[in-house]
Amino acid sequence: MDGEGCRLNGGGRVGGGDGGVEAGSQSHHSGLITLEDLESFNEDLDSDFDFSGSPAGDSGEVMDFDESDQLLSYWQHIGRGHRVDIPQDMAEPIQQMTTDVDTNQERERVPFTALKRHDKVQVDKRRYEKAAWACITMREETYEQSICGGFMKIMRFICQHNSTGTYLGMTIPIVTVVQTDTSRSTLAREVTVAYCLPEQHQDQPPTPFDPDITIETWPSAVVYSREFSGSTNEVSILEQIQLLAEAVDSAGLHLSLGVSFVVAGYTSLAATHRHNEIWFVDRGEA
Repeated sequence: MDGEGCRLNGGGRVGGGDGGVEAGSQSHHSGLITLEDLESFNEDLDSDFDFSGSPAGDSGEVMDFDESDQLLSYWQHIGRGHRVDIPQDMAEPIQQMTTDVDTNQERERVPFTALKRHDKVQVDKRRYEKAAWACITMREETYEQSICGGFMKIMRFICQHNSTGTYLGMTIPIVTVVQTDTSRSTLAREVTVAYCLPEQHQDQPPTPFDPDITIETWPSAVVYSREFSGSTNEVSILEQIQLLAEAVDSAGLHLSLGVSFVVAGYTSLAATHRHNEIWFVDRGEA
């Protein structure tokens, strides 16, 4: 894996050895398996699933699954809709993170300094300080498969698959670094999923057991952020990138946006007002 692809500023190659951008296919897919799906565990189940996530028997009674089996069965059910296999060894990480959600364990926010608010175009300017992030770059057949596969690997790292052998705790947002073609109309297949380590692990980051996950120290960066609600899929991301570009132009910020952007996710898909953001990192203002 090319570790440079994990940088917040979108460094690294796009589209493989020939340097070209390859679009993820199946852009009509409308959902991703993410942390948000853990919180909306009871949403969007087919008729052969009850609200616990377990397959129902012929009589309509719920089969006797333990809780981790129920959660895993639900994830596998959702995964099939996106051509993503959820392996058996995901049962424990899914259970751990669901417990985190159910107990309302407070999630640590990635700290930043607010620099300016452009109210007219709803764009925030912030400074994020240097921090250690766990990240993985994926390049699967489809965009959805890359995001799902990357997030599952990050989940394992958070849930004891690290040198401390402990649950590290969640931080928000979970971010995805994406790149587009020059017209910003197509996403590259290669994407990076990243998780900022909690403050207690910043000085001595745990070592991932998975060799595909790298710990990167991302430098201080100035970010232009625009909030949006709704699902985060390939179509909506491209729409939000275009809206951010239009907002930046309207505000007269004279920024060269380039082709690298960050999608930040904060809240559950089940929430009435879902909190997502699209970020542009200003390399010229570190």
